Amino acid sequence: MIIVGDTAVKLRIPSNDIQHLVGHIERCEVLSNDGENADVLVYWGLEEMQRLTKLYGEAPSPMEREYSWPGLYKPFDHQKTTASYLALRDRAFCFNEAGTGKTSSVVWAADYLMNMGLVKRVLVICPLSIMYSAWQADIFKTAMHRSAAVAYGSSDKREKIIKEEYEFVIINYDGVSTVQEAIKAQKFDLIVVDEANAYKNPSTKRWKTLVKVLNPSTRLWMLTGTPASQSPVDAYGLAKLISPDRVPKFLMAWRDKVTYQISRFRWIPKPSAVQSVFNALQPAIRFKKSECLDLPALVYQTREIPLTPQVSKYYRQLKEQMLIKAAGEDISAVNAAAMISKLLQISGGAIYTDKHDTVEFDVSPRLNALMEVLEETSNKVIVFVPFTHTINLVSSHLTKGGISNEIINGSVSAKERGVIINRFQTSESPRVLVIQPQAASHGVTLTAADTVVFWSPVVSVETYLQCIARIDRVGQVNSMTVVHLQGAEVERKIYAMLQGKVNMHERLVDLYKQELGI
Repeated sequence: MIIVGDTAVKLRIPSNDIQHLVGHIERCEVLSNDGENADVLVYWGLEEMQRLTKLYGEAPSPMEREYSWPGLYKPFDHQKTTASYLALRDRAFCFNEAGTGKTSSVVWAADYLMNMGLVKRVLVICPLSIMYSAWQADIFKTAMHRSAAVAYGSSDKREKIIKEEYEFVIINYDGVSTVQEAIKAQKFDLIVVDEANAYKNPSTKRWKTLVKVLNPSTRLWMLTGTPASQSPVDAYGLAKLISPDRVPKFLMAWRDKVTYQISRFRWIPKPSAVQSVFNALQPAIRFKKSECLDLPALVYQTREIPLTPQVSKYYRQLKEQMLIKAAGEDISAVNAAAMISKLLQISGGAIYTDKHDTVEFDVSPRLNALMEVLEETSNKVIVFVPFTHTINLVSSHLTKGGISNEIINGSVSAKERGVIINRFQTSESPRVLVIQPQAASHGVTLTAADTVVFWSPVVSVETYLQCIARIDRVGQVNSMTVVHLQGAEVERKIYAMLQGKVNMHERLVDLYKQELGI
């Protein structure tokens, strides 16, 4: 296809297709016809290109010609391409890797369709941890002229948000079922599902609920950086939502198509499985971080983690004890550091008591958020966990989830660390290193990973920067992502100080007083 004069697209089609094309697109003209092939000119408008895409699978989007790309930041080339691709398709996948800015690409595409009068309201379904920090924040930065709200809390609160005239409504996966009827009644024009692997199993309540809120005219864009990463069978649930004609009617038939059964409970992928999955998960666009040459070397993400009732209770109790202890006394940096450390320990899931016992708390939302991060990247990951007693909690959860991992902390000898690091750098397993920052924040090369996750913030700028430097060094071939997990206010403030490179030791007393409100 060739763009002619910035107003039309010229394409060559079989002569037998002329009547079919003219029947679908009014604004077109046959330039020549030799009886076998014909040259046709089609007006370069959005509606025409959308219909041309349905007929032939692709067409140049007029979005890049006529869209102003609003927002605080200039879009990267791959973001423009992604947005243009989605705008032409009612249902499509975006498989861009984590850290490539696909959230903004989706917002721009939706905003463009709103400008064209084709979309009025968008429902974004995503993990709890990124409702505010990723989606609401990115909508504000990318399309600040659009209204957005998060539907979270009680059913009544969610319904109120959904029924109001917000152009973007953001809701977590399991929140959809609680307000299913309200969503159906509003008839959202576009539904976006982020980290779509959550919908790979068609037998789940989550999957069935999504089907119920969709209607034939609803646009649906599904996003994930790692489609069918664990098994080719996982592609079935996703394909049934976007392109059901590309997979068999029943899951068992799909499983037989892509796997061999070698025992009663074990199947392995067939050699043809990769191509079968590729064919099923279409239409799709994918950019790897290594292909996005205009990306910054380092991208930061924040995942907001709600504290469980149990953690909130003990966090509040500790603050009350701290407030009593601080009354009428001068607060030293040493005391402030110790108390802040205890708040961070509770937020992170385990605390070391004065009697040298370890008490663990329910931090399932944080563990779920970590697994979401791992699902979004196909490369290796480093998880920095500041407190020794929390490291085993994290490692055990990864192991239960089938994620190969190893631990580096103060009890691991220098020789053993070397063996673990070499294995991480040169072998497929382990996929994840769970590291105590002080044990491997200097001089160690871990460039097999391109993602660093901070389970909780460290309280030293130097340690924070050195942790990131484990992947950001000679030998790294990918763009890198740093993920902050946060739930308590003290964590938010410390991460802000770390990114601002503020000397924490000078500010601990102030931070302590802010947290207590004194």
